[in-house]
Amino acid sequence: MHVPLLDLTAQFRPIREEVLAAMTRVADSQRFILGPEVEAFEQEMAERIGVAHAIGVSSGTDALLVALMALGIGPDTEVIVPTYSFFATAGCVHRLGATPVFVDVDPVTFNMDPAAVARALTPRTRGILPVHLFGLCAEMPRILDVASAAGVPVVEDAAQAIGAMRDGVQAGTFGAAACFSFFPSKNLGAFGDGGLVATNDPALAHEIRLLRNHGMEPKYFHARVGGNFRLDALQAAVLRVKATRLPEWTRARRDNAQRYRDLFASHGLGHVTLPVEPRGYTHVYNQFVIRGPRRDDLRAHLQSRDIGTEIYYPVPLHAQACFADHDSEAVAVGSSGSTAFEVATDAASSSLALPIYGELTPAQQRHVVSSIAQFYA
Repeated sequence: MHVPLLDLTAQFRPIREEVLAAMTRVADSQRFILGPEVEAFEQEMAERIGVAHAIGVSSGTDALLVALMALGIGPDTEVIVPTYSFFATAGCVHRLGATPVFVDVDPVTFNMDPAAVARALTPRTRGILPVHLFGLCAEMPRILDVASAAGVPVVEDAAQAIGAMRDGVQAGTFGAAACFSFFPSKNLGAFGDGGLVATNDPALAHEIRLLRNHGMEPKYFHARVGGNFRLDALQAAVLRVKATRLPEWTRARRDNAQRYRDLFASHGLGHVTLPVEPRGYTHVYNQFVIRGPRRDDLRAHLQSRDIGTEIYYPVPLHAQACFADHDSEAVAVGSSGSTAFEVATDAASSSLALPIYGELTPAQQRHVVSSIAQFYA
């Protein structure tokens, strides 16, 4: 039985005609950059997320970049980031001439450790960038307490977490700004790159809109140097269609996560660590990441059984070659106050993502778990 890591064709099939009609609408309008389609998408997303302002941009990476630019992040400043995340989390900080200060993650959730954040603060700290990893909200109340005491803004990296909640509060509404990605593999994916910045601050929203279009206001007059971070109207049109299906797709992912839990329990696979969903949290499972012994051998076994998997992430950010000289420039704080990053290092060597997309069938899930049981037997 073939079980791909992700099957976007299965998602597309039932919405094909509606998506193509939306794309035709844009083609007929010949309005391809920003314009009314993007404005409508932004309004709908602001309502969906629960913020006053949503600004469509060219990618999740550019969402992080422009949000940090708008907050004045630059040379001689530091931004605290988790070392276990996709590269853009730290890369955008570095691109602005600022220093990403790496901290370790919580051993249960893999999200940024608030205690490590508190230890990483310095007089140069100008921002904290928590990631809602794999679709589970970070420990935002504690992080916000640390940020408030230090007087620094929080920017949420919510690229993997649209719709995730903690105590009824939605990801993207905690900090000064939040950044979303619409990369095709995300729970809400475009037909290419796309992103969004969400905020309740009107002045910050204005600055982000200015910076996404070369700092231009009015046309051909530039008070600031921005960039080309504009969202295409075609992507906005596709996303408007797909966003209406997001609640049912999220339910399907959550149902699949529960089915995995039941199947792992029925096979007696207690030595495999499954994703947690602490009380009060709503996990949206952009990834379903397990941890177990002999990860690489297990992955090879699943591949031989035609089951797709992925490693998120094999090398923590502090260990990436491009940051080889980083220790001389910045503080690096592990979960115990050391610089060893024990949790992230262990996670990188033991974690494995299984298929979790909404169209995954019970039979496919049974094949995945029985194959894992066969390996460990």
